[in-house]
Amino acid sequence: MELPSIGRPATGALREAGITTLEQVAACRAEDLLVLHGVGPKAIRILTEALTANGLSWSQ
Repeated sequence: MELPSIGRPATGALREAGITTLEQVAACRAEDLLVLHGVGPKAIRILTEALTANGLSWSQ
């Protein structure tokens, strides 16, 4: 599944880390993505909503 619209800086940071799909996001912990430059609380909130809507959740 494609990443939701989370803003250009956050999308760029995820792509630079090799994360291009929602399934790949689900394999991560939110705390780990927050350390990426460009990924902030708003992006994490949007990703959390997208994960939930697609029956996925953050890795523990």
